[in-house]
Amino acid sequence: MAQKVNILLVDDIDESEASETVAFGLDGTSYEIDLNDEHAAQLREALATYIGHARKAGGRPRRGGSAPRRAAASSSDGPSAKDVREWARENGWEVPDRGRVSTEVREAYEAAH
Repeated sequence: MAQKVNILLVDDIDESEASETVAFGLDGTSYEIDLNDEHAAQLREALATYIGHARKAGGRPRRGGSAPRRAAASSSDGPSAKDVREWARENGWEVPDRGRVSTEVREAYEAAH
C-alpha cells in the first residue's frame, strides 16, 4: 500500500503558511524556526550586520578523538597581524588589540605594500 505524506510548515510568528525552516545559533545553542518568506527576510536582515562582522566557527565535523590543531600561520605566509595592526593605526584605521584583523584592513595593507 502506498502512502503520500504532505508536510505543511506553519510560520512560528503568525501561524501563516511557512516557506522554509531557518536554522541559526546563539551562545552555543542551535535553533530552528519555520518562517514565511517575509519573516525569513526580516530575520536575515536583522542578523546581517552581526554576521558581516563575525567569523565562521565550526563548519567541519571533527573526526573522533582530539585531532591535532594546525599551528597559526607563520610570518612567511604573509604579514603578521601585529605588522598589519601597526600599519593600520598609523594610517587611520581602527583595529582591535586582539583577535582577527578584518579582510578590509588586510586588503588595504596589501594594496599599500
